[in-house]
Amino acid sequence: MVFDILTIFPAMFESPLDESILGKARERGLIDVRVHNIRDYALDKHQMTDDRPFGGGEGMVMKPEPIVAALGAIKTDGPPARTILLSPQGRLFTQEIARELSGLSRIILICGRYEGVDERVADHFTDDQLSIGDYILTGGELAAMIIVDAVTRLIPGALGNAGSAGSDSFSEAVLEFPQYTRPQNFEGLTVPQVLLSGNHEIIRRWRRGQALLRTKIRRPDLFARLELSDEDLALLEAAREEARK
Repeated sequence: MVFDILTIFPAMFESPLDESILGKARERGLIDVRVHNIRDYALDKHQMTDDRPFGGGEGMVMKPEPIVAALGAIKTDGPPARTILLSPQGRLFTQEIARELSGLSRIILICGRYEGVDERVADHFTDDQLSIGDYILTGGELAAMIIVDAVTRLIPGALGNAGSAGSDSFSEAVLEFPQYTRPQNFEGLTVPQVLLSGNHEIIRRWRRGQALLRTKIRRPDLFARLELSDEDLALLEAAREEARK
């Protein structure tokens, strides 16, 4: 899978792309991440990529010419791509969208900056706009890293354990159950006995109940989307009873 990233700060991507899952996926040839400097496509000797907004106002706006020129140059090299502008005005990036993008062969991510990107770029030269949350960053670079990471781990072979991606939080609208590891007793805090039982069915039921309870308490918006089975309702009640003790 190919990721093309358009940015005015390409050095921001050097370390994150070489580490952990992303670094290994690149080494194995599962992903190809190409970072393009928008300034290289500017039309003036000062490599200006922003200007003041028409109509007045604070801040600067990213100019259309360098971005569109960059798109024109990179789209000729490789398979067809979905072009995505990273913007606080985009649809909220979710695990469902990550799965959708993981089925593509190529994605182009445009990193906005300042007060945003000239609206003509968004309206006529992109296929989608995505936001990673209801807050403002200094630019789209961190959002691009998050999307590359979330999508890459869904590509077959990217994770050491093939089942890990399917059991993550948000694989359905349920947060992950509590996790524990050694030591069994840490400063008087012990691991729940059920996890030491060796009974996989009892452990499965406990984890499901804990996950449902955690989702109900921490993310009621997600919980409201669930269609609970009779077993789910019983496990949720059991988890509630345990929490009251």
